[in-house]
Amino acid sequence: MASFMEGNPALKGLYSDLKRRMDQSVADFQASLAATRTGRASVHMLDQVKVDYYGTSTPINQLAQLSAPEPQLIVISPWDPTILKDMEKAIQTADLGFNPLSDGKIIRVPVPAMTEERRRDVCKHLNKVLEEHRTAVRNVRRDGNDALKKLAKDKKISEDDEKRALEEVQKMTDGEIRRMEELSQRKEAEVMQV
Repeated sequence: MASFMEGNPALKGLYSDLKRRMDQSVADFQASLAATRTGRASVHMLDQVKVDYYGTSTPINQLAQLSAPEPQLIVISPWDPTILKDMEKAIQTADLGFNPLSDGKIIRVPVPAMTEERRRDVCKHLNKVLEEHRTAVRNVRRDGNDALKKLAKDKKISEDDEKRALEEVQKMTDGEIRRMEELSQRKEAEVMQV
């Protein structure tokens, strides 16, 4: 279905801005899901870990090769072995519940099996993150609606155009929220799977 707003020159810029901002919220949510810990090791579990590298806080995945060769293990091979200790410290202080082990060349990060209680906590956290991103999408909708009302008030678009555009913004909002809820349900099922 072609977008009414995209086809209207007065609304095209607004539409692409709203779409971009909503997509960004969904992308942020997907990144949060990827970093959420399940029972299996994933290199994305360390996405939030930053290492002090010559005075710059740098994501660990930019300083090393990360791999998950086994379901309960993440292996980190730093490109600069002199920062091994800093990486270990960063993983420990990231408060992810990991205890990294170094042999001087690589760091092994055993991923402990999750308890039932930990799984529930992760699901609660997922719901909180989902709600934050729902709110972000709704804020984009509010900005869009305000812009549309201003365009109508300034007589740049007709009342009918305003009404159609408001409906389209609502549909876009519902679609993005539904997308995030489906992603969240899939992740929750993955977390609860023993």
